[in-house]
Formats: sequence, C-alpha cells, structure tokens
Amino acid sequence: MTWPQAEGVFAPGDFPVAKGGVIRNCRVPWKTHGTLNAAKDNVILYPCSYGASHPDMEFLIGPDGILDPARWFIVIPNMFSNGMASSAADTPEWPVLVTYADLIEVQRRLLAEVFGIERLAAVYGFSMGAQQAYHWAALHPERVDRAFVLCGTARTSVHNKVFHSGLLRTLESAVEHVGDGKFSAEPVLAKKAFAHIYAGWALSQDFYRAGLHMSVLGAPDLDTYLRTDWTERMGGRPAANLYAQLMTWYHGDIADGGDLPTALGAIRAKMVLMPSETDLYFRVADNAAELPYLRHGILKPIPSIWGHRAGNPNAAVIPAEFEFVKAAVREALDS
Repeated sequence: MTWPQAEGVFAPGDFPVAKGGVIRNCRVPWKTHGTLNAAKDNVILYPCSYGASHPDMEFLIGPDGILDPARWFIVIPNMFSNGMASSAADTPEWPVLVTYADLIEVQRRLLAEVFGIERLAAVYGFSMGAQQAYHWAALHPERVDRAFVLCGTARTSVHNKVFHSGLLRTLESAVEHVGDGKFSAEPVLAKKAFAHIYAGWALSQDFYRAGLHMSVLGAPDLDTYLRTDWTERMGGRPAANLYAQLMTWYHGDIADGGDLPTALGAIRAKMVLMPSETDLYFRVADNAAELPYLRHGILKPIPSIWGHRAGNPNAAVIPAEFEFVKAAVREALDS
C-alpha cells in the first residue's frame, strides 16, 4: 500500500543560534508522509535521533506501523549535523553549541513557513528525538497536544553525561582533533574506539548475556558484530558531526539550567513517557522522577532486554517491543 509522500528543503538563510554563532546558509531537508487536512490539525512531527536522517526513520510509518499516514500528516525534519541538514562537518564557522532550542526553532519556522502549521497533534521522538519532543512541549505548550517520549528525558542526566564525556574525550584525544570538535582529517582509530564504547551502552547487559547479537542479529561472533554493527556504521559518519550532535545531547535541558519542576509543570500536553526497562542512557527512574510534576503524564516502560534500542523497535527484529509501542501510541492518539 502506498500513501502521499513529499520532500523538500527549508532554507531560512543565516540562522542565529541561542548560545552564540550563526549557521550560514542554513538548510533543513524534510520529508512528509500522508495528507495535511483542511483544518491542519492532523500533524505529527517526527524529529530525528542521534546520527539518523529521514530515510532511517521511515520504517515506523505505515498503515500497520506505529504512525499511520492514512490518518496523520507526518513531518520528518532532518536534524543539524546529520549529514543531510546543515552540518558541522561541511559548514564553515560552525557554532560551538547548537541546542535543542535551536532545533525546535528551525522546526517551528519550517512548519509555519512551508505548511502554515501552527499546532501539533503530537510530537513523536526516540532518544534525541524524544528530548526534542520534550522541548517542544516545554517551549511551546500552547502548540502541542501530545508528546511521545521514547527513551528520553527532559534534562540529560548526570550519568548520561558521563557516557557523553567518554565519547567526547575519545574524539578529542585524536591527533586529528584541532579543537572545538573540528578535525584536520577523519580520526579513524578514535572513531573505532567511539563505536565500541557506544556498543557497550546502547544494548543492555542482558542482551549480551543472552547472545542476541548472534542469535537475532546474525553475527557469527562478538568481533564481527562490533565491526559490522558499530565500527563500520559509526565510521561512515564525519567525526565533526558525531561531536556536534553529542554536544546538543549533553546540554539537553528544557529548563535551560533553571528549575526543572517548574518547567515540567508548565507543560500542557499529554506526555507519554516510554523508557526501556533496560536502557542504560535514559533510566525508568529518570522518567519516574519527572512524572509527578507533569499535569498530564503517563509512564509506560517498554518490557525488553534490548536496552536503548527497544525505544526504536523494528517489527522484523523485536516484534514484541514494536507491538507494545504501537498499542500505546495508538491508544494515546485516539484519546
């Protein structure tokens, strides 16, 4: 079955960012699925996760998917430094820090200037996309009806920052690093170390104990899995982009250093918090601590040993997690 799809590029010119600096000749490619209705009240924004671009996101969309394009107009804006949108690796004088607030502002302008959209039925996001969903609900409470937070938090936790610090210091230790996340050449060995660190956090201890990297993902041994699923995948991304997006994630905070309970309490949207039971980045306890301050919040942990990956489930690989997320999302969208 097919449905209407469209692609384009939002080009707002030079785009100033909140913490200083300008993204010159800013470009944000986008893709849509479905049809925008006359009232423009059937819009779901689907922001990108770390390293992902819109083709990586589309497997969740379909009549039998988590997001149904027969009912909803789904907009995927590419995220800065994902290699499709304006990116640190190919934009001169890239700002030292691009924040989630900057991502939300360029998305707000894209929706308004390209489609005339002022209000969102939902924001659906996984990981960095989930943190963008949280920021949308906090920064524009009057514009967001629902937010689905799949493996994400309102403020990047201290333990999550420890993970980021290890990755950032690994890239900075490369002889090719010339400062502020810029590189004279691609740091091949540093990116290999980066990828192996990432593999240790992205899946749970239970996942590895059960040998799912072999029995489900098909690797003949651990070394092959680390090479094919991590070293080669991460190695294909420019180090400057890896670094820049990590900086955004590290500094994620809907309160921007202020009082988090107050920021959470100002959210009007129905918040559906869906951490994985075994995620090492975004713990269930982190969302549980946010829940009492939300006006309309529910917590639905995803039963899984797939760690962080449970929040972005491929039906062909982890069908139980896919069906759990699909049921929760469709129930909230129908309410």
